[in-house]
Amino acid sequence: MERVLSPDRIIVDQNRRISETITREQGRLRQFIRKHVRDDGDAEDIFQEVFYELIETYRLMKPVEQVGAWLFRVARNRIIDLFRARRPAVLGNDSLPASEDGEEHRWEDLLPSPDAGPEAAYACGVLLEERELSDATGVGVNTLLSRKRYAVLQLRRRLQAIHEEFGRK
Repeated sequence: MERVLSPDRIIVDQNRRISETITREQGRLRQFIRKHVRDDGDAEDIFQEVFYELIETYRLMKPVEQVGAWLFRVARNRIIDLFRARRPAVLGNDSLPASEDGEEHRWEDLLPSPDAGPEAAYACGVLLEERELSDATGVGVNTLLSRKRYAVLQLRRRLQAIHEEFGRK
């Protein structure tokens, strides 16, 4: 005979799974968030929001496979949301060169939507890190990207020369 779970038993089971997940993942998740968010208050807010969303998802009976990966994806999206909300203060109001039709573009126009998937979220994170580096060093983003490109090309040439040298032996 099949055992039917009562609503109370379902809630108790959900609470147990939520508690186990929080206990298991909180350390790694907190470190991940702190790595990307400098302000302690903002980091804690994001941390709480992520677990609130987990609880909400469980309560709505939405299945979550690979809970750890899901938590980190939600955390990354909340971090991106935080940077977008503060974009004018963090990134400034400087704009990119005007396009051929004369329309000005802003840095935030380059940021992909966090809803576009993990690759877009990663790209957004990289762009924001480049911008933070630019702000910290006082060197423009385009200059930093250009220098990075030349450094990569130089490294490739050196590695290719080494590879060819070992290939002759």
